[in-house]
Amino acid sequence: MRSALLHHCRASRVIFAGTVAAVLAGCGGSADEETLEVTGDEAAAVSPAFEVTEQPGDSIVFAEKIAWAVENQLDTLPIGEAMAALGRTFVGTPYEPGTLELEGDERLIVNLRQLDCVTFIENVLAIVHVVHAGTPDYDSFKRELVRIRYRDGVLSGYTSRLHYFSEWIADNEVKGIVDDVTLEVGGVQDTGAITFMTEHSDAYRQLSDSAVVAEIRTIETTLSGRERFYIPEDEIAAVEQSIRNGDIIAATSTLEGLDVAHTGLALWVDGRLHLMHAPLVGSVVEISEVPLAARLQRINAQDGIMVARPL
Repeated sequence: MRSALLHHCRASRVIFAGTVAAVLAGCGGSADEETLEVTGDEAAAVSPAFEVTEQPGDSIVFAEKIAWAVENQLDTLPIGEAMAALGRTFVGTPYEPGTLELEGDERLIVNLRQLDCVTFIENVLAIVHVVHAGTPDYDSFKRELVRIRYRDGVLSGYTSRLHYFSEWIADNEVKGIVDDVTLEVGGVQDTGAITFMTEHSDAYRQLSDSAVVAEIRTIETTLSGRERFYIPEDEIAAVEQSIRNGDIIAATSTLEGLDVAHTGLALWVDGRLHLMHAPLVGSVVEISEVPLAARLQRINAQDGIMVARPL
């Protein structure tokens, strides 16, 4: 599910009754948890324009990660190496599908205690950014999450979230956050139309509103008209030397209408390229046992990768 990672690991992208979840060996599902609403003055400290849902444990995890980053001088590492190093500290963190799909209106969801495949990437990227920027405080982290997660860095409702991961890459490239290196690594054009969310609107709580469906359809039409590239699974082993530690890996989907099924971070282990990710199968953030190329060939629902390099 690309979400769309649909298996956009973000539930929305991914939960489609057991059918889609079973098909994708990545993220999936929906989640309910007791949340703490932060509004008013506290929300204004983050941004006057949006609310935040978090738990006390999230700020504790953030503080622990910052302390680790300072101790290990993460700010002195190239950003990709910093992503790989910080990502390792999340190994063993519980996988939870649909971490952004809580009831109510769209707002910033902070959850560092449980991760899906997309929020794993977003949280690692946001923490590394505030460390490198010299602003390693919790409010700066939340602002950075909004900048990464929403189109043009603006949270303005459900449709402003970057549901399809190919758009996540493209939008964050425009913002100077990543560089889509798929084509230069050896990518070929993906000509499939992007239509999954509107074709399966019953899988998304927010798409019960016809106006929201119309907005998503417009987004899908725009995305379908843009060039995008992927590296076919049988070419990954041949080009893996061009992929670096900490590169963002998006596994492309074989499901009709869906661009990306799963995401993770590139990690070199014993001279081979592996995937560090939050998978549905495994239940925790982990490093793939087999190299990335071999992993993709075992999964029928995934047929290649896109590669985005953090900047």
